[in-house]
Amino acid sequence: MFRPRRELLGTLLILGALAVSAGGCGGEPPEKEMQQAQGAIDAARAAAAPEYAKEEFDAAVKALERAHQAATDRDYRQALNDALDARDRAQTSVRMAADNMATARVEADRAVAAATASYDVVRKRLADLDAAKTPPRNLAGPRKAIEETGLQLQEARTAFDQKHYAVATSTANAVSKAIISASTAIDELAAPP
Repeated sequence: MFRPRRELLGTLLILGALAVSAGGCGGEPPEKEMQQAQGAIDAARAAAAPEYAKEEFDAAVKALERAHQAATDRDYRQALNDALDARDRAQTSVRMAADNMATARVEADRAVAAATASYDVVRKRLADLDAAKTPPRNLAGPRKAIEETGLQLQEARTAFDQKHYAVATSTANAVSKAIISASTAIDELAAPP
């Protein structure tokens, strides 16, 4: 009977020590974990997570804010939980941002390539009309529209080069729509009277 009591006492002491260490009851805020979370958030920001994984990144930032508030309130266990959550969410946002950025890059590349191809075709058609001695005043409107779309296409390429893929996609799509309008005007000029 003596022996089971000693084992029980030993088990209780071990469990008590684990509870104290796991519970953060040492009276110290989890500074190390909060710094790790801040570092992970900074890395996520550098990886474009605010743009490409906004929800997860924002959740990481809010979790770190909660960790700081819990530490201020001396609820160190909650501060630790929130700091770990912030770190994990920031790391997840980095992975999500990389995936979403790759997808956005492909979409932007396609949109810019399609706009460029359409732009080249409509410029060729305008040159053909010019060579066919179409009166310059008749070509003024389409020529101006094509020049403007050329500038927009350059903006789309610049946005793409700067890794602003959403801007590149929307600008390239706007170029494609403008080219359709210019193409319609050119078709009307090319139609026999």
